[in-house]
Amino acid sequence: MKAVCCSFAILFAFQVAAAQTPITLSVDLRDAPKKILHATEIIPVTPGANTLVYPKWIPGEHMPSGPIDNMAGLMLTAGGQRIQWLRDPVDMFAFHFDVPSGVTSVEVKMDWLATPNGGSFTSGGSTSANLAMLSWNTVVLYPQGVKSADVMVTPAVTLPTGWKFGTALESTGIERETVTFKTVSLEQLIDSPVLTGRYFREIPLAPEVTPKHYLDMVADGPEDLAVSQEHVDQFSKLVRETGALYKSRHYTSYHFLVTLSDQVLHFGLEHHQSSDDRVEPPTFVSDEKFVLSGDLLPHEFTHSWNGKYRRPIGLATPNYQEPMVGDGLWVYEGLTEYLGDVLTARSGIWTPELYRAKLATVAANSNNRPGRTWRNLQDTARMAQVLYNVGGPFDNWRRGTDFYDEGELLWLDVDTTIRKLSGGKRSMNDFAAAFHGLNGNTAPRVVPYTFEDVVTALNAVQPHDWSAFLRERLDTNRAEAPLGGLENGGWTLVYQDHPNPWSSLEEGDTETVEFWYSLGLRIGQTGAVSDVLHDGIADKAGFGPGMKVVAVNGREYAPDLLRAALVEAKGTKQPIEFIVANTGFYKILKVDYHEGEKFPALERLPNTADRLDEILRPLTR
Repeated sequence: MKAVCCSFAILFAFQVAAAQTPITLSVDLRDAPKKILHATEIIPVTPGANTLVYPKWIPGEHMPSGPIDNMAGLMLTAGGQRIQWLRDPVDMFAFHFDVPSGVTSVEVKMDWLATPNGGSFTSGGSTSANLAMLSWNTVVLYPQGVKSADVMVTPAVTLPTGWKFGTALESTGIERETVTFKTVSLEQLIDSPVLTGRYFREIPLAPEVTPKHYLDMVADGPEDLAVSQEHVDQFSKLVRETGALYKSRHYTSYHFLVTLSDQVLHFGLEHHQSSDDRVEPPTFVSDEKFVLSGDLLPHEFTHSWNGKYRRPIGLATPNYQEPMVGDGLWVYEGLTEYLGDVLTARSGIWTPELYRAKLATVAANSNNRPGRTWRNLQDTARMAQVLYNVGGPFDNWRRGTDFYDEGELLWLDVDTTIRKLSGGKRSMNDFAAAFHGLNGNTAPRVVPYTFEDVVTALNAVQPHDWSAFLRERLDTNRAEAPLGGLENGGWTLVYQDHPNPWSSLEEGDTETVEFWYSLGLRIGQTGAVSDVLHDGIADKAGFGPGMKVVAVNGREYAPDLLRAALVEAKGTKQPIEFIVANTGFYKILKVDYHEGEKFPALERLPNTADRLDEILRPLTR
């Protein structure tokens, strides 16, 4: 009992000291082109036993993905004397050390190796010769057992000569190449990455709107920053549409931090006052790539309300060491997927036709996920910390982070049900304004919620048995995806013999040829089988991932040849004959299929209201 009392006393002493003396954190990015970052911290401490921790559970990544494997050169000193640290034998993210009497702070030096190592999100590569994305969680230690909101930090960053930067942090001064920022909580610091580069461009968006919004871009070359005025206008429209939808803003300014480079991982990561958006170099200058990535910025922007401000209670942890519970990700990510796609269309980035084509593809993929029969949607959320690191062959049987796409279908079902029950008087627009606009405009903060809170908020919009409605869709093991939202929206999923506009764009952007809805196969241009639909036609015929199709009906494989074979087999009784190679062995496989090519599409249901059209209608002029 005495030891426990002492530990509380030490913790209280640190909290008092931290409130008075912030941590200072200086990061030197001048070696970023060499893929190494240098960090120095001055951390207040009390004499005796101390423990510092490296952030483990990273917000937005929903898993213990803190990239501690790329930490190097960790050194602690006080008064010029080195202090020995000892890593915890169980918690690899914790470092124990003793502080001599009279010492009030320690200096911590560490490097972070920005080398691509197969990691995801902030653990992956983030620099090139001409740019860098600084995620503060990669270069910081903080005292164990305290709330991240209670730890204050004064940050600074030193840039390579000539580089410019964008961030939601407020600068307090620039001296030579070093930028200092206003003291913020550790929570706000880690939530505010810094994008910097030689080729940098900042564009104000919707300038009449307050708070201010910016499109900050870096690229490996200036040609990739030439975003058209049309696209700038669409992003400005996005800013206006979010204001009309959520009727609130929970930030003092907002920065879209866009990295246009093939030298970094491609993904989006949400923050309260910014988003970390990493895409291919020509994304803003190629019409096809712009459309394919068109939902990225709307999705991450929506997270400022849904995920950052309103957050499932299991993800609203007090610090970065506390494990997260992903049960609410069907709201956090699923609702964001739904609203983000709707906003993409309302902003004019997608046409209504393209939105419907993409939705048809989502619906068809979800409806061809046999893993639904054993793993329900709720389990994909709870298992997220593992499922984010899987994918590839037979993912349709294992299931992955399905709470994105199936979550989108679930929330479409909710929206169209509200519209139907209310006679078109209410919708998810009303839910978003009430649930995410809670308290009106605010500074960044976290307002947690439970499943019961979601149900209560839905009932306030439209009375219904929402608890049973949601649990039925979350807990079911039905083979069919929840497609009620399509039918309530006035549309139905059908299959046609030619790709829809979204499928065409996707296939043109990859090396994979789609035979998923016919044969249950995804095949590369050279015949490599990348995936097989579990218990589908090709699976039953003997196909497996990793095999290679050598010939079709006696002729050397080519995608067009296989497509022709599907057409020829339609209406006949002759099977399609394949010669396949499997780890050096050859085999003939026969597929008894005669229905031709199939691609998903949406078809209008006669004599029904077109609620999809209503959903996509912009809220602003």
